[in-house]
Formats: sequence, C-alpha cells, structure tokens
Amino acid sequence: MDPVIESLELLGSEYEIVACDPDLADTAKFCEAYGYSPDESANAILVVGKSAERPVACCLVLASTRLDVNGTVRRRLGTRKASFAGAEETVERSGGMQIGGVTPFGLPDDVPVWIDAAVMSCERVIVGGGGRDRKILCPPSTLASLPTAEVVDQLARPPALDS
Repeated sequence: MDPVIESLELLGSEYEIVACDPDLADTAKFCEAYGYSPDESANAILVVGKSAERPVACCLVLASTRLDVNGTVRRRLGTRKASFAGAEETVERSGGMQIGGVTPFGLPDDVPVWIDAAVMSCERVIVGGGGRDRKILCPPSTLASLPTAEVVDQLARPPALDS
C-alpha cells in the first residue's frame, strides 16, 4: 500500500486527495492554477542540520510565510547551521518523496514533523501528497495527530518585503 495513504488511514482522520498536474505542483503555481490561497496552503520542507549527524525535520509552514531556518529550526535541530535538504537528500530522507510533493504523511518514523502554530488556525489546509501529482486537503488537526508532530510557535516568519 502507498505509505502516504496508509499513514492517513491509520490516523483515521478527515482528508481528501486532490489531483494536480505535476508541472503545477510547486506551491505558487498550484495555488494560482487551482484557486487555493497561500494562507491555506502549507509547504512541507525537509530541513537538515549541517553537522556530522545531519539531523532532519519536516517543517510545515503556510505558503504566505517563510521558514525560520537560521533561527528556530537551527536551534531545534541543535546545530550551528541548517538548510533546506537538496533534491537528492529530500528523496533519500523522506522515503522517496520529491520536492513539490513532500508531505508529513508516510515519512520515516525518525523524521519529526514540526508545524508552525499559524497552520493550526486554518479551517483546512492543503499540503503535498507524497508525489507531484497530488495534494492532501485536511483540517490542521489531521496534521497534528501524526505521532511525530509537534506544533511550534514562531517556526515561520512573515515573508521578506521585496525592495
């Protein structure tokens, strides 16, 4: 069985699979093409600590915000530096998910899921579906019910203003 669907079924929570064109999987294109607001779309981003152990976490932040990689995330990982996992490392550490399709559902058991507190204020949120051809629409409580999930204050910041 598909590990993403299996994870969702085990949770017994509400969710809906939303099909999408793989070429439109990146958040901005997806929101524009399918009519979702960035304020109800959450990016699932694998972040790694730059140390010998390479600690990893899946961070969920609203698409209208920016992940605080060099502040909150770095401190929580316990490393001096942190960065987004590259495409190859994302596939390897997520159990086969590509950037644009990463989801907190079906991740390996050793990957913590950190959810920005702002995500929890949404009525529903759309996240990656494990592949670039689908998304998952669910209430934030479904995300928070994951065994490795933790809601984190100030995981994200407002977007930088273009100058």
